[in-house]
Amino acid sequence: MEMSVGLSNSVKGGAVLKLSFCPLAFSRFNPSPPSSTSKFLFRKKSYSKKLTGRRLISKMTDSEVKAATSDSTAGKMIFQPILEDGVFRFDCSANDREAVYPSLSFINNKSRDVPVMSNKTPSYIPSFECRLGQQIVKLEFPAGTSFYGTGEVSGQLERTGKRVFTWNTDAWGYGPETTSLYQSHPWVLAVLPNGEALGILADTTRRCEIDLRTECRIQFISLPSFPVITFGPFSSPTAVLVSLSHAIGTVLMGPKWSLGYHQCRWSYDSQERVLEISRKFREKGIPCDVIWMDIDYMDGFRCFTFDKERFPDPKSLVKDLHNIGFKAIWMLDPGIKHEEGYFVYDSGSKHDVWIQKADGKPFVGDVWPGPCVFPDFTQSKARAWWANLVKDFISNGVDGIWNDMNEPAIFKTVTKTMPESNIHRGDHELGGCQNHAHYHNVYGMLMARSTYEGMGLADRRKRPFVLTRAGFIGSQRYAATWTGDNLSNWEHLQMSISMMLQLGLSGQPLSGPDIGGFAGNATPKLFGRWLGFGAMFPFCRGHSETGTIDHEPWSFGKECEEVCRLALKRRYRLIPHIYTLFYMAHTRGTPVATPAFFADPKDPNLRTLESCFLLGPLLVYSSIMPDLGSDKLQPLLPKGIWLSFDFDDSQPDLPALYLQGGYVIPFGPPHQHVGESNPSDDLTLIVALDEHGKAKGSLFEDDGDGYGFTEGEYLLTHYVAELESSVVTVKVSKTEGLWKRPNRRLHIQLLIGEGAMIDAWGNDGEDLQIEMPSEIEVSKLISSSKEHHRLRLESIKHIPDVEDGSGHKGGELSRTPIELANGDWSLKIVPWIGGRIISMVHLPSGSQWLHSRVEIYGYEEYSGMEYRSAGCTEEYNVMQRDLEHAGEEESVLLEGDIGGGLVLQRQITIPKDNPKILRIESSILARKAGLLESSSNFLSLAPNRNVCGVYLCGWH
Repeated sequence: MEMSVGLSNSVKGGAVLKLSFCPLAFSRFNPSPPSSTSKFLFRKKSYSKKLTGRRLISKMTDSEVKAATSDSTAGKMIFQPILEDGVFRFDCSANDREAVYPSLSFINNKSRDVPVMSNKTPSYIPSFECRLGQQIVKLEFPAGTSFYGTGEVSGQLERTGKRVFTWNTDAWGYGPETTSLYQSHPWVLAVLPNGEALGILADTTRRCEIDLRTECRIQFISLPSFPVITFGPFSSPTAVLVSLSHAIGTVLMGPKWSLGYHQCRWSYDSQERVLEISRKFREKGIPCDVIWMDIDYMDGFRCFTFDKERFPDPKSLVKDLHNIGFKAIWMLDPGIKHEEGYFVYDSGSKHDVWIQKADGKPFVGDVWPGPCVFPDFTQSKARAWWANLVKDFISNGVDGIWNDMNEPAIFKTVTKTMPESNIHRGDHELGGCQNHAHYHNVYGMLMARSTYEGMGLADRRKRPFVLTRAGFIGSQRYAATWTGDNLSNWEHLQMSISMMLQLGLSGQPLSGPDIGGFAGNATPKLFGRWLGFGAMFPFCRGHSETGTIDHEPWSFGKECEEVCRLALKRRYRLIPHIYTLFYMAHTRGTPVATPAFFADPKDPNLRTLESCFLLGPLLVYSSIMPDLGSDKLQPLLPKGIWLSFDFDDSQPDLPALYLQGGYVIPFGPPHQHVGESNPSDDLTLIVALDEHGKAKGSLFEDDGDGYGFTEGEYLLTHYVAELESSVVTVKVSKTEGLWKRPNRRLHIQLLIGEGAMIDAWGNDGEDLQIEMPSEIEVSKLISSSKEHHRLRLESIKHIPDVEDGSGHKGGELSRTPIELANGDWSLKIVPWIGGRIISMVHLPSGSQWLHSRVEIYGYEEYSGMEYRSAGCTEEYNVMQRDLEHAGEEESVLLEGDIGGGLVLQRQITIPKDNPKILRIESSILARKAGLLESSSNFLSLAPNRNVCGVYLCGWH
């Protein structure tokens, strides 16, 4: 094993040591963990292959190189073209270029490290500064530039003004200001004022700050040395994402059934309950393809086991599910119970696959089973060991696997993960032996890779389906993802659109939220609205946590049930279109769901729209406001022709649909599950002509599973429509693949405006002609369509505004979001999950608590359901609120039951006479006779003070 020791922040050269062990594993001889300025790393191989054409590699003078190696330097980064035209790699110096770690984001590491021929030079050259052990990279852009991407992030779609940290975190109940979620994508998509776009990747697995708080400037901060890769500028954002896919790979081609609706809960706790839920979908005619088994199917939370009482015969269960058209997905976590005699623990110990502490012993941390050890997925032997366990697990009838808790999450620790000093004995090509801080952000991706490979070993005739909570840029090669433990409220409903879009703009198109919200109780209107447009998300799953009310589509009354039924029927009609989009994404790297501005990147008015998105040329426009249905929207549409349509199913709680002029999209019958579909089903094409009277579109068809499509076993049909002399001709312009065209009827719906359409029938593959009616007849058709639409809306039974106000004193207040803001402080309470403080901001400094990290090494309050603050769990009811604008101090009174007839009361106040102070007074009160009230605690929090109290621990 060839390794080198670096003694500088920037230069990792020096003497070469021949070692046959992981040096970090021997840190017990030197208890201090390696510092950021002295660390082991692999020397990168130098590539000396000569290029026959012109090769552009920027040079630095000797003095510039010397400057770059000092502890506090700055300058322009050097560059070389890589991968393809328009893609450049930037490094601080030639020495840094040689010293960086292998790329875990690139699908082929050499494509990042080997220069290519190019006649282009970069339009934007980053500057760098190496200071205090950090590498700081900045890029400046012209005024009017908009920023997107940064992966899985909450809050607004356009990211200017935001700062995030790539550090995979179990972030239960996150909010719009949370700075670290479950995944890490050190990537920004910059859309320039002229509509061109540029992508920027900071290719590091370490914790990385992405600072977009200064307008038109991107700043990355992380430990040195890391390269920056730029893609473009190219003519459009889509072109940037296609180029990115050439580097990090495209999304996996999942089985077609995975595009159906998924029903999940923590937990359906028995075989009987699972079958009951599944059969009810069929009885009620609500489409669904997949039901999920959360952690309670296991025997004592032991992975790869089944509870003998509640899930005694998983094979029989899956057989029954398959008989009614359901697939079954089961959870696997990385935490393996530390228990001799448990076959997974014994096997892993025999193969020596566990992550180690600095002293070389296996790390043990608490998760659901109690004390657990964790596979070291950075080692090929550990990945192979896990893959073989998955292979055997699949024999129980498992159709898909859900990797959860793989940040990795650890209980009973403030950081909610394992110590950064833990040791991974990684493969040479991944970066070798490193501490956990180096591999933390890729742990979930490597677990998903191992699971994906295990499913492939089990049955090579089927495409694996894996869902992962934690990930890194490039995870889309192995797994779908969801946006973690969100809340059942309108704020999270709104954020779910932009979060899904940001993941797509960061290379992961197969994502979606827990529809209806994971934590808390949805209301009928909230659930119906969320599933109304969530049915159009690339990944569509409803999920809710234990202790909440039922969240199945029929759980909120008949009106909500009907909205959910119509929404899911829409999705199933459009699966031929969505499946085609995923085929294109898999083979060509094009996006699936995009923001509205992709239709016209030059229009600045479209760049902040958050209530709509595109599925190819299909615009989905929903209302995200409780009291405003989609029927009352005044949508801002991109320029050009956009024609509305529906499936005679318009509802205020369903989104409005628009097809862009110039396009054709396919759809089919509304089946109950994907397995019901058949190539001989009637095919419908919706056609919207552009201003030139033309339209085009595609349809991809194959077996829906397996890899025959890679050998030509598919049919890709390209349709065109053209208007000539008052006749529209729809025909096949081109086909690809070996499949023969099915014998089926073709239904054309030619949109003419305001939801009106002209219908025509024929045989697929034959030219079909439609004679356009006169202007008077078109006007009559449009008037008739509008009247039909009006009558339908009048006849609809709307979802009632039902809020459960029963229960304790203060129940009504507890259903109202509360925000205290006065002077220097802004405090937010989320009453519907117990009335706890979830964000607190010191306004003058912008410092945040609870939902955000103050600094990389600063104080953070974690918001998980358990161990939110050093193992303490607190839930409150809101008893009283006083408002400053009513002449009182801004305050809120909370009470939480702590058992034994006692309640913990907190009075949180922003004093009117001193708004720089946030005061929290705590008392324990007796609520039963014979108990005495205790004395009070008093905590006052002000900036630049160290504080420590019952609820909060201090900051610097």
